[in-house]
Amino acid sequence: MKTINDFNFKDKKALVRVDFNVPQDDQLKVTDNTRITAVKPTVEKILNDGGSVILMTHLGRPKGEVKDEFSLKHIVDEVSSVLGQEVKFVDECIGEKAEKAAAELQPGQILLLENLRFHNEEEKGNAGFAEQLSKLGDAFVNDAFGTAHRAHASTAVIAQYFESTKYFGLLMAKELQAIDKVLRKGERPVTAILGGSKVSTKITIIENILPAIDNLIIGGGMAFTFIKALGGKIGNSLVEEDKLPLALEILGKAKEHQVKVYLPSDVIIAEAFNNDAERKESDIYEIPEGWMGLDAGHKSRDQFNDVLLNSRTILWNGPIGVFEMSNFAGGTVALGDSIAESTKFGAFSLVGGGDSVAFVKQFGYGEKVSYVSTGGGAMLESLEGLELPGVAAINK
Repeated sequence: MKTINDFNFKDKKALVRVDFNVPQDDQLKVTDNTRITAVKPTVEKILNDGGSVILMTHLGRPKGEVKDEFSLKHIVDEVSSVLGQEVKFVDECIGEKAEKAAAELQPGQILLLENLRFHNEEEKGNAGFAEQLSKLGDAFVNDAFGTAHRAHASTAVIAQYFESTKYFGLLMAKELQAIDKVLRKGERPVTAILGGSKVSTKITIIENILPAIDNLIIGGGMAFTFIKALGGKIGNSLVEEDKLPLALEILGKAKEHQVKVYLPSDVIIAEAFNNDAERKESDIYEIPEGWMGLDAGHKSRDQFNDVLLNSRTILWNGPIGVFEMSNFAGGTVALGDSIAESTKFGAFSLVGGGDSVAFVKQFGYGEKVSYVSTGGGAMLESLEGLELPGVAAINK
């Protein structure tokens, strides 16, 4: 893997693709700077070498139009604050103005370009647009794992204009190494936890990871499709009727790979999808009509805990209950506690996927697991075994 540690950036301008697609409030102030903080080591390495940094990113979905609310001028102060020095800004990303700003940049300085997606050519992967961007730097660094699954101009196409000076940033390298550690180099036993609402969104992940894992914990809404396929009564619980044969097929493939599958044995059920609805505990195979399962029950939590405390490598993608509602967050909290405990005793734990990451941040588990992925879609496609365009472009 070619990383920035393989190159000395002294007197070089590094064109760094980052993912600063950060959440903002009504005043356009950044409300979560995790993605900015994540690239700090890459920026510091380049500056410490005596180089300069030109940051390029997208923000939101302006769809090729210049819209003030999507301008990166609104996040410059936050980027400067996180990186610990003034960040210059130019309100274009290609053309004369951008080229002049880049040319005037001195070693030790940082420049932020305007939103790449103000140009339709970015998402279309236009080579001409990528070539114009490439004129701004001496080396290309991709540190945007969150967009690595897109074959956009600034994530993949641009790399062809930097034949021998294209590198992974330190964040990107950490993301790829974390996935590799689970899928190829994981210390056994390896346990994967897949939650969330639908089996259909996780099929290819399950098929790809079966050869690499020992245990598969299935929770959340997707568990009910498996339970119904096995003959259980699930009441009004979420189910994908057309995926019942597939659920049985997945269980069969798991058996072939000698993977132990753990489904919840009991659930917290409610009469409505509402935090204040009447609730009680039920055997997952015997949910009464008119009731729905919204969280893992206490027996299930204990069983999952036993599996996780005996695991050396853990992959977690998806909650096992409707954690957004406080009365149905207990199962996912218990799962987080079990993963944290196992990590404390030396297991490697990787958390990825939008809902899992949101849970980890909201409930303060970020420092209690080994690694929290910054890329939702990119991580999922990696787990599906797909080569990400942004990764392939650097490896060519």
